[in-house]
Amino acid sequence: MKFNVAPDARPQLKTLLIATVLSIVLWFIPFAEYLIYPIRLFVTFIHEGGHVLASLITNSAIFSLTVAPDGSGAVLAAPETTVASLIISSAGYIGASAFGAMLLILIRRAVQARIVLAATAGFIALMTLIFGFALPMWNFSRAEVSIFAVAFTVISGLAISGGLAAVARFATARVASFFLSFLAVQCLLNALFDLKTVFFMHSPFAASHVHSDAANMAQATGIPSIFWVVAWIGISLVLVSIGLRFYAVNKERKIQQDLPFED
Repeated sequence: MKFNVAPDARPQLKTLLIATVLSIVLWFIPFAEYLIYPIRLFVTFIHEGGHVLASLITNSAIFSLTVAPDGSGAVLAAPETTVASLIISSAGYIGASAFGAMLLILIRRAVQARIVLAATAGFIALMTLIFGFALPMWNFSRAEVSIFAVAFTVISGLAISGGLAAVARFATARVASFFLSFLAVQCLLNALFDLKTVFFMHSPFAASHVHSDAANMAQATGIPSIFWVVAWIGISLVLVSIGLRFYAVNKERKIQQDLPFED
């Protein structure tokens, strides 16, 4: 089946390519990680938010959500079944990839970037206040977190949601659209590169294994963790492909009338 870049998607595709190149270039600039540090924490919140949503869907108890200064994160939940454990453990990396693909689809469907950014800000604020603060404080003895971990999670979560809300409120339509494309690229690239890191940590040649979502899957099923990492990489690549197809290609010659940067 032949796919062509839709004429009306070319400005959007250009924006996506610029955001992608910028993301890659920043990796090779000394100390640039400090510039995109809030973006890294943003992706972590999306990752952990995926675990939270999966816990809610499977009716599993949730005790805490924490994000650490090094960009790692954790959700403490108590799944009652093996299936629930599998769903929750898989929801982090797949959730980050799915979120990035969803942003691409929303941009393609001409949903205003301001609306998407405001909704994302609300999502992170909700995750922060309920699962990063209220539940850990209510279940402090079982949440297995420190006051510092809760404080950093709350401060960083509210700062990120506030920043997203500010961009949604004060940025021009073109800047908001570019920023949303940049967030989509960051979610997709970080999810894939994090999976690459986990792959090497759990490869047969690794000197040692660390605790991870893949280790949780192996413990629940008895299937080696490397199998689950490969499966997640495959699913993430499929989600990226779907997002890109919706974003820039059209198998029909039907041209939509929506403009990429309409306010």
